[in-house]
Amino acid sequence: MKTRSTLVEVAALAGVSKMTASRALRGAADVSEANIEKVLRAAEEIGYVTNHLATSLSSQTTNLIGVVVPSMSNVVFAEVLAGISDAIQQSGKQPVFGISNYNAEVEQDIIRDMLSWRPSGMIVTGLEQSEQSRKLLAGAGIPVAQIMDIDGEAIDINVGLSHADAGRDMACALMKLGRSKFAYIGSALNKDVRARKRMEGFRAELEKGGLSLVTSRIDDEFSSLPLGRALTAELLQSGVDVDCIYYSNDDMAAGGLFATMAAGIQVPQRLLLAGFNGLEFLEGLPVRLATARSPRRQIGKEVIRILLEAIKHPLAPEQRRLVFHPEIDLGDSSF
Repeated sequence: MKTRSTLVEVAALAGVSKMTASRALRGAADVSEANIEKVLRAAEEIGYVTNHLATSLSSQTTNLIGVVVPSMSNVVFAEVLAGISDAIQQSGKQPVFGISNYNAEVEQDIIRDMLSWRPSGMIVTGLEQSEQSRKLLAGAGIPVAQIMDIDGEAIDINVGLSHADAGRDMACALMKLGRSKFAYIGSALNKDVRARKRMEGFRAELEKGGLSLVTSRIDDEFSSLPLGRALTAELLQSGVDVDCIYYSNDDMAAGGLFATMAAGIQVPQRLLLAGFNGLEFLEGLPVRLATARSPRRQIGKEVIRILLEAIKHPLAPEQRRLVFHPEIDLGDSSF
């Protein structure tokens, strides 16, 4: 078996000292560009890979950025991760991803494991981490960013949107269209905190306008198109009189559309359907549903930009918070 290439071999091939080779591979400012180029060329020629673990023992951090999201089956978080991946290129940092499945204990274990690798920074989803997770993150001594939600107290950096406001804005837009008999259909609100905040904001805005939810259907399962269809069919079969259904997200709303089509109900003329996220597949549906477009990829890009700045130097309070405002799209309901 061939032995692993060493830093000594890189230095010898580049014609520099071992210390210069080490500093060149770390991108130290006091190494000339000519020497950096020679060292990098030599490392590539012999297939040398920097020992980042050894580097972390001396510098107290690695080039890793820990990222924890609740799901990968939901395209929302796939797009956030795509934004993170786009923005982190050429930075010298590498993202490491963990999936919590909306489980606070799993999230806590992932955070603890990631911090043991001494990352340069951490990105976690939402603001409702467990008390122990918050302690771990606050005591890590590195920049920590919480994304997707701003309705709560942040540990450090906060990039996202107000889901309570998103719910209120949608309710306001739908009432302006003349809708007055509202239903709500959602899923896993005990785990999906952001969906619950949207529902609460929506309901609060209705009450402000002198209205209330006529009925609701909420299931403990995670959102999906089939679940949205089943819950909508159940609501329609109950015979309750509604002219608008607000869903926890676009997956559920799309399922609702197929249920209304099967029941022969015209959308949006007879029944308006509204979701959240502004997912691309909505453009391919027979009817364009109302939705709020969340800037998922932008959130991923911006959190990396801010985090990399924070790794270099302390940020002012106003630089540690970035708020996005989802765009309301009423789809075919606007005509």
